[in-house]
Amino acid sequence: MTDRDSNWGARLFVGLQYLLPQHALSRLMYRLARVTAAPFKGWMIRAYVRLVGVDLSLAAQPNLSAYPHLAAFFTRALRPQVRPMDPDPAAVLSPVDGTISQIGTIADGRVIQAKGHNYSVCDLLGGDTDAHRRFEGGTFATIYLSPRDYHRIHMPLAGDLAQMTYLGGRLFSVNRMTAERVPGLFARNERVVCSFGTDAGPMALVLVGAIFVGGIETVWAGEVAPAPSGLGRRHWDYRGEAQRVHLGRGAEMGRFNMGSTIVLLFPAGAATWDPTLAPGATVRFGQRIGTRG
Repeated sequence: MTDRDSNWGARLFVGLQYLLPQHALSRLMYRLARVTAAPFKGWMIRAYVRLVGVDLSLAAQPNLSAYPHLAAFFTRALRPQVRPMDPDPAAVLSPVDGTISQIGTIADGRVIQAKGHNYSVCDLLGGDTDAHRRFEGGTFATIYLSPRDYHRIHMPLAGDLAQMTYLGGRLFSVNRMTAERVPGLFARNERVVCSFGTDAGPMALVLVGAIFVGGIETVWAGEVAPAPSGLGRRHWDYRGEAQRVHLGRGAEMGRFNMGSTIVLLFPAGAATWDPTLAPGATVRFGQRIGTRG
């Protein structure tokens, strides 16, 4: 295939996404992934394993028939000690298994999405101008979870949950091809913004939805997305003592029901990234991706 053919195919792939009924297709996938009829759910799980190349040796439950439906398999647990956490308490842990999409510094309130594209932190966080100022000059990491990856999300540092905001939006694919061609992709897609206070300062974990991502869950609120319309905004405040949610370093904080993307934000001086990490690098939950302070 020539570069010209490849570019044409990419433009067609992305162009079709503007036309597809993204939310309707994702709702259909949501229902299919929860079918419990044994013959159908068994076929779906086996087909999925073959199609995306899931490594079952990592799963706490490698017996496919033990999963009640495809969604349960998406969010399967890993075997103990498969992902050991870096023992240094100053280490910032990768919250997921995935691939670094972009990593770097927040400059002029903007984050790099892909070559030639960036977007506003304020837009990503739903127009929160205080957060825009809070993270100016700080650091960000965008990590893509492929369909074959482990889909649970963990805490890079211990922290207290401050706020959570659901932001409705589109459901474009979040793979590299689409990120290179859809302006402001991560600030346009449906997402859940989780803000924490940590010993290193404020930390935001943004869980970005995508087409066929049938749900985003957090351990404290359960299923947050999809919302009934896929649009709108909802907000929860956890800063009162009665609502306090504390999660330890490495603790599970949420799940994707299929692959997607997380964006991790720290303010200036809070975290320094590992200099060996660059776009395209593979990371695993529990490994050091940076250092506090």
